[in-house]
Amino acid sequence: MISDAATTQVAALYRFVRLENYADLREPLLNLCEARGVRGTLLLAHEGINGTISGTTQAIAEVLAFLRSDDRLADLDCKFSYNRERPFLRMKVKLKNEIVTMGRSDIDPNHCVGRYASPEQWNALVDDPDCLVIDTRNDYEVEIGTFQGAVNPNTTSFREFPDWVEKNLDPTKHKKVAMFCTGGIRCEKSTSLLVSLGFEDVWHLKGGILNYLEKTPQEQTRWDGECFVFDSRVSVDHQLQKGRYDQCYACRFPIDEAQKASALYVPGVSCPRCHDAHSDEQKQRFRERQKQISLARARGEAHIGADAAQKLVE
Repeated sequence: MISDAATTQVAALYRFVRLENYADLREPLLNLCEARGVRGTLLLAHEGINGTISGTTQAIAEVLAFLRSDDRLADLDCKFSYNRERPFLRMKVKLKNEIVTMGRSDIDPNHCVGRYASPEQWNALVDDPDCLVIDTRNDYEVEIGTFQGAVNPNTTSFREFPDWVEKNLDPTKHKKVAMFCTGGIRCEKSTSLLVSLGFEDVWHLKGGILNYLEKTPQEQTRWDGECFVFDSRVSVDHQLQKGRYDQCYACRFPIDEAQKASALYVPGVSCPRCHDAHSDEQKQRFRERQKQISLARARGEAHIGADAAQKLVE
């Protein structure tokens, strides 16, 4: 349900497809977004497009129409949610080597990938005792919510996932594997990796957690907690509304009201988790950054330091 106050549409999108001229798309895409008041970050690479943008419903529709006018992007995967405030301060279109960074140039979802499971099919995989369900997200994302019984690889970066697979999974033992992530993009690469390693029965949740939460009635859910998102909302609940978490901009981990009440929590500088992990010099830099962010927000301006909390999974 969309509340009357939630006037900003948030669109999370991606598409794996060969874009040989991806650099040529940057300027017209950026110009259109800026002209329509759209903010967020989009990544372009040879392997496709990935990103999250926000704006009015009409503005988002125009940007998506522009992208889909390219036949290669006609099947762009996109998921929508709504927010009372704009979750991004600026618009950026970046050129990258990968639209989601695994660090393995030999893995190409355009060449091979696992089988999609719709939200309607997903519960059966979660409930199947013979199916190993793996959360491909990073530890700070898993901490606030995941599917029941899912394996947490305890990675701090998606680059670590291939090593975790090689050390912990065996195609002769793990006959059926199902994986999931926030919007589906990391799972495209993770299933491509497993298929290339000889795993045969490999599934991934189409559209990711966000699509599952949108399509699955709460009384039927296998999801516990909230879903971390890479914008200023920090997390969303089962109704895809802003959740109860903020973020510690020093360590990136989500924090709740109890943690914010701690004497060890200093906005932008430290939280109970990381208060002793940074030097005094680093903390002083964090304080100055937070001061400039606060001043910029008071003026209604963007500040580059604020992007630390809005970094896409790359």
